[in-house]
Amino acid sequence: MNYPVLRHSALAKASRTVPYLLPQEVTGLVEAVKETRQGQRDGLLIRVLFQTGLRISEALSLTPSHIQKFEGKSILSIIGKGRKPRLVAIPERLVDRLKGYAFEAKLSPQDPFFAFKRLRGWQIIKKASLNAGFNKRVFPHLLRHSDAIERLRQTGNPKALQLHLGHSSMAMTMRYLSTLTAEDALRVQGEVTFEE
Repeated sequence: MNYPVLRHSALAKASRTVPYLLPQEVTGLVEAVKETRQGQRDGLLIRVLFQTGLRISEALSLTPSHIQKFEGKSILSIIGKGRKPRLVAIPERLVDRLKGYAFEAKLSPQDPFFAFKRLRGWQIIKKASLNAGFNKRVFPHLLRHSDAIERLRQTGNPKALQLHLGHSSMAMTMRYLSTLTAEDALRVQGEVTFEE
């Protein structure tokens, strides 16, 4: 019996190793765009992709009105892939940077932070990686992978990560588990407390 090859299924994708950048490498990308003409904006794009795990299309549609509060913390309320509404965690420091940029650029609540097309976003990331001297291929979705792995390392919670990323299949989220080390697992487990 011949079985079809599962090239693009969630199962096939879940079995592949996920490439990613370390937080210090992302910092290197941000530093590499600082002195460019649109350095502040381009650095914000890199930070948004890494610190929120948004897809490039989601990041490019981001406006000041997407920043909201939930239980006293800032979140992004977006329409994600498949036109599904999603709430995304965002660090307060990044919110402050985005709001400062919106004020300086005189953006209205409905104006996008990044008023350009996906191709330009790819070009910004590629140029930043060249300027930073990276030998590996760097692309916008790599920053999403990097966010996912960093969140999983810090929380050890794949279900929360699935909701954060907007994955419809847990198999897509579970592929990030292969990047965790025994030290990561011990650290996460060590944070569990029991009342006596």
